[in-house]
Amino acid sequence: MAPKPTTLKQRLEDRAREWRVAVDETFDTVTSLIAYGRRDDKDPVVLKLVKVQGDEWHSGEVLKAFGGRGMVRVHDFIPGSMLLERILPGRSLVDLSVNDRDDEATVVLAEVIGAMSPDAAMSAPTVRDWGGGFKRYAASGQHRLPPEIVSQAEQTYGRLQDSQTRPRLLHGDLQHSNVLFDEERGWVAIDPKGVVGELEFEIGAALRNPIERPDLFATPAIVERRLSRFAARLGLDTDRALSWAFAQAVLSAIWDIEDGSAGHGTPPSLRLAEAIRPMLT
Repeated sequence: MAPKPTTLKQRLEDRAREWRVAVDETFDTVTSLIAYGRRDDKDPVVLKLVKVQGDEWHSGEVLKAFGGRGMVRVHDFIPGSMLLERILPGRSLVDLSVNDRDDEATVVLAEVIGAMSPDAAMSAPTVRDWGGGFKRYAASGQHRLPPEIVSQAEQTYGRLQDSQTRPRLLHGDLQHSNVLFDEERGWVAIDPKGVVGELEFEIGAALRNPIERPDLFATPAIVERRLSRFAARLGLDTDRALSWAFAQAVLSAIWDIEDGSAGHGTPPSLRLAEAIRPMLT
């Protein structure tokens, strides 16, 4: 007789017992169950359980590879579960960006990216693996996105992936809602997906966020201003970063469709792609 599937509640109880965590409160996100508590009745911690295997299933291993440099520290982890330091007060960079402090938020993002330095190799998806979304979209028979922009994005993505320099482990979703303020450590990143690619790839997610406010990012002037700040602090190839941002924005719209987006109106990421397209050389 096959064992019964482990429920999310059972997983939480097992991890809390194994990692000596007294849970104070829990809440759900779309992808995870989050528990706040204390380890050994002392240290405030976050116990995160990813609901299904996907982008964040191996986040614990990614966090270990970065060793707390620019990112939240991980105390323990197994696939799909991780015990993290608690970031307090934990406000996100979204607050700065939507309150007329977008330049300041961009500088913080650049500084966090500059601080992130992996010291260990791990088996992680590559940007080539992620680019498979273009072929899946073509095979699906979907026609919700303008075919000419999808074609250009796929060609751009392919050219960039074949000409990368110094690929390394990246966060993969480094944007405003994934950078939180800690009263002791300052701004740190959370929720890495983990992807291997060149540094210019990392900028794409930041340029299409905060996702709920496309008016703050989907204009050429704002793209140029943000890029100039990233380049000044990270020494980026701005042409490659811009091209990656264009191709990733279209790929992000494809992922939204794959995730069941209702498809009403123009996706925010596609609005960014349309703003960048005339800027490409």
